[in-house]
Amino acid sequence: MGNASSLHAAGRRARRVVEESRETIAAKLGARPSEVIFTSGGTEADNLAIKGVFWGRRAQDKQRTRVLVSAIEHHAVLDPAFWLAGHTGAEIVLLPVDCEGLIDLDYLRADLAAHAEQTALVSLMWANNEVGTIQPVREAARLAAKHGVPLHTDAVQAVGQVPVDFAASGADALTLTGHKIGGPIGVGALLARRELAIEGVQHGGDQERGVRSGTLDVPSIRALAVAVEEAVGRLDAHAARLRELRDALIAGVKEAVPDAALSGPRGNLRLPGNAHFTFPGAEGDSLLYLLDSAGVQASTGSACQAGIPQPSHVLLAMGVPEDRARGALRFSLGATSTLADVDALLAVLPAVVERAQAAGLAGRHSGG
Repeated sequence: MGNASSLHAAGRRARRVVEESRETIAAKLGARPSEVIFTSGGTEADNLAIKGVFWGRRAQDKQRTRVLVSAIEHHAVLDPAFWLAGHTGAEIVLLPVDCEGLIDLDYLRADLAAHAEQTALVSLMWANNEVGTIQPVREAARLAAKHGVPLHTDAVQAVGQVPVDFAASGADALTLTGHKIGGPIGVGALLARRELAIEGVQHGGDQERGVRSGTLDVPSIRALAVAVEEAVGRLDAHAARLRELRDALIAGVKEAVPDAALSGPRGNLRLPGNAHFTFPGAEGDSLLYLLDSAGVQASTGSACQAGIPQPSHVLLAMGVPEDRARGALRFSLGATSTLADVDALLAVLPAVVERAQAAGLAGRHSGG
């Protein structure tokens, strides 16, 4: 396929595919086509939003040095924010959350009232990737807009599971990625309002409104558009099916392992395909490996640095004690998940937890 930036016939055909894909994504997510900026995925889009908007706002007003992010953001938001702190002198403010992972809107309101003139942007994820909490993005965007502060939302987990309308949300920038909705790995987009001041993070081609240089991956962009169209089109039925499976999983885990604690909210404030538990006395990595050997794939949701397991920053921000946060597991349900999969998990989970708790107890007794 031709280069979409070339003027020959093959290039024009490629450009047509790109622009038609841009129009499809915009129509399905409540945006204008000119607001769709293609990227290599969610991480790049988040970096472009955090760094690009910060630099754009600083170029307009040097005193805008504060960046407000929720304490439970994905590292694709947290890391560039703290990079700005280390390299540009930005002041990072972590917005607190409650025990269910919901942002404290009163804290945000008070902070903006006191420091709006020094604030470059706010970033609040649409839905948390670990505990599934759906955030009040529209309310937060309204608070930010009242003070002339742009709001970015990472909607990587939300698109395809809950309704996402960029214009109606009031957000100024929104991140999505392909592989979370059945599209290919390595392609995503940042929806950004035309009036938003944003600087490019990479340079060398001036593509995508001049803020995202690089030759466009036309086949992947087309696949992303198809994935968005299908994910939005099937959303209601897909979400209802996932909620049914999720609720069966949550009830089954509580029955099979009575001391397991559900993390995050219940009901409609939780992503349909998310169930997150902590298991006291067990290490998350042990649980993961034991489940994997039994044919069940789950995630701890924690990061490992220098080979040392670290408890989830999300759980710690929610007030979960560190020893309990170490025993975390996230179960994600998707298009191919079935009730038989849930039953298979419940069949092996009690023995897995028992073995992991025994290993944890032995480790503590040995001083490990």
